[in-house]
Parts: sequence; C-alpha cells; structure tokens
Amino acid sequence: MKKVQLMCPIKNRASFQACKAFADAVYFSVSDFSMRTRANNLELKELKAFVREIHKEKIKAYLTLNSLVYNSDLKKIEKIIQEAKKAKVDAIIVWDLAVLKMAKDYGLDFFISTQANVSNFKSARFYQKLGAKRVILARELTLEQIKEIREKTNLELEVFVHGAMCLAISGRCILSSYFDNKSANKGSCYQVCRRKWTMLDEYGNKLETTGKCFLSPKDLCMIEYIPELIELGVDAFKIEGRNRDPKYIQETAKYYKKAIDEYYEGNFSKKKSQQWKKELKKVYNRNFTTGFYFGQPGKEGINFEHSGSAALEKKLLLGEVTHYYSKEKVASLYLKHDQLEKGEKVCFEGSTTFFEQKVESIQIDKRKVEKGEKGEEIGIKVKERARKNDKVFKLID
Repeated sequence: MKKVQLMCPIKNRASFQACKAFADAVYFSVSDFSMRTRANNLELKELKAFVREIHKEKIKAYLTLNSLVYNSDLKKIEKIIQEAKKAKVDAIIVWDLAVLKMAKDYGLDFFISTQANVSNFKSARFYQKLGAKRVILARELTLEQIKEIREKTNLELEVFVHGAMCLAISGRCILSSYFDNKSANKGSCYQVCRRKWTMLDEYGNKLETTGKCFLSPKDLCMIEYIPELIELGVDAFKIEGRNRDPKYIQETAKYYKKAIDEYYEGNFSKKKSQQWKKELKKVYNRNFTTGFYFGQPGKEGINFEHSGSAALEKKLLLGEVTHYYSKEKVASLYLKHDQLEKGEKVCFEGSTTFFEQKVESIQIDKRKVEKGEKGEEIGIKVKERARKNDKVFKLID
C-alpha cells in the first residue's frame, strides 16, 4: 500500500524549520496571488533558493497560485510560473483556468485547489482530462462521498485533516470584501465571521442567540480518524494554517506524522489518538470539530462563545533578541514586556528562526542571576542560532 502523504503549511524558513522533520510535502506562496496574503510570504526572488532547501530535505515543494485572477494580474502570474519552472517546484496549486493553462504551457504539474469546490467524481474526471495530477477535494464532503469519488476516479485525491474551517462553501466568502473591502478570494480575508454579532429583527428587537460568535466555525481535527481516511484510498492529508505560528506548524505536523506512522505499523489506537488530540489542544485552535466527514455539522460545529484561540499552552511575549554571540552561543534579550526566571521555557521566532528551550542560566553584566526583570537586558545560553530582532516568548502551560 502506498503511504499517504502529509502536506504541511509554511510561510517562511522558520515554519519550514518547524515541520521539516515530519512533512512529506509543504505548500507555500510568494507575496502575490496567495490565499494568505498576510502570511509573510516569500519574495519571488527567494523562490529558487527556498525550493532548493526544501528538496535538500527530500520534501516536495508545492506553490499555491489559487486566488482570484483578473486581466491585470496575468503578466505577474506568468512571471511567477516562469520562476516556478526555473526553481523546479514539484507542482502548482491552481483554481483559475487561465493559471491552469499557463502551468500546462510551461510543463508544470498542477493540482486543483479546494477553491474549485470539487464535490463529485465527474468534476474530478474533468480536471484530470485537463491534465491535473491531483484534486484537493472540497471540505464539505462526507467519508461516503469521498469513497465514491475514489472508486470512480484514478487521479490523486487530497483532503484536509486539520485547521480552520470556513463559514462559506470552499472559502467563497464575500463578507470581508463587503465590510472591509478586503477580498477573501484574493487572499485578504479579515475574518469577519469571527466577530461577535447581535441579531435584530426589522423592529430593532434583539433576538436570543446561543452565543455572540454564531458565524465562527470550530477548527477541523481528524487525528482520531486517520485509519478511516487512509482506508478510503486518498493520497494526501493537508494541514491548514499558513497564517499560524511555527509552534502550531511543528506540533500539528509531529502528531499527524505519528498517527500516520502508527497506522502503517499496526500500532494505531483510539487511546493514543486521544492523547495526540490533547497535545494539539495546546497550540492554536478554536476548539475542534470533525467538519462534514460524518454528516453536515449543526451547532456543535460553531464556536459560539469566543472566536480566538483556545490553546491550553499560552505564549507570552517577553521581548526580542538584541545580539547573538556565536562563539559563546549566547543571546542577549531585552525584556520589554515581562520578567523571565531560570527554569522557564522560552520560544525564539523570526523569519528564519524557530526553536524552543528551557532557560538554564541567566546573566546580567556577567553576573549570574535567578531572574531578569521587565525592562532589563539579559544574556542566556541558547541551543541554536538566534538573530537580532527575533521575538522571544515565554511558554506557559
């Protein structure tokens, strides 16, 4: 049996660093034409070197070009595809038929984005005839519907297993555009659905609702049902979350990799999967749902009371790195926001930096101390290279 591929979201070198030990493939964007324009995407000039780094780890590199495309965008799109060809990107994720045609013209493999809302086997066959190697199925499908598509097609199928769910079918939402003039279909969703809302009738009477955030779906989490998904015969599992931090990317990649490996080794169990789910609750999440896999979700799929993260582990911003002494492997930190004590756990994050460690010692003016106070500059030994202006967070269970 061919092993299912684990596909992880990345936005820069730090998020790649976070998941490279677990991912079989990664997907990412360049600055233009991403469905996540706020994700600190790569510059086009960085693409070739970045893909080389990914391939060095024997990981597939997939470039997303799945936003809405207008006439004025076509020249830029073609330039990106030309550079993707030079960079030896493994495939491009597309939605618009013009982008699809350009990918074909340049001899690039392409996958059909979930934005295309492929929900039946005839649509999948249609895209296969156009040359698609893979279809990323709509999130709004049940296991039974996916099973039928699998039985009646022979191209690769990819499904989402974890991450944010959209209020609109396959992300085709106009709320952000209507309220904030920021198009979700051009990658600039302002998450209007996550706001607190009040419902009024035509006379101004306030209507009773279950909670304030009645448009905010919970996050998808299918880690307990990995066997069921693998046994459908799908080819790839996708984790959503290019806008999320490297810690989220690391932990989701790690536990889904564990789940997949345990299945193929014959060691998967419900008890283990429930423990992995507990671990996933420590990082960014809006509480969990199984989405549409077991039928259309009702109110249990909505996060009524709050729309922010329900993560059990909190990240508290301490400050930033002011200097790194490579010979001594010491980082100098300015504690702008809070104090730091010996023995606490910290996380370093930057555009190319991501690592966590326990604070083994603290120095101020070459004196060993037990803690640094807010407003002080301290030195700590670090296990990896830190860089000036990297953010430093305290991790609190």
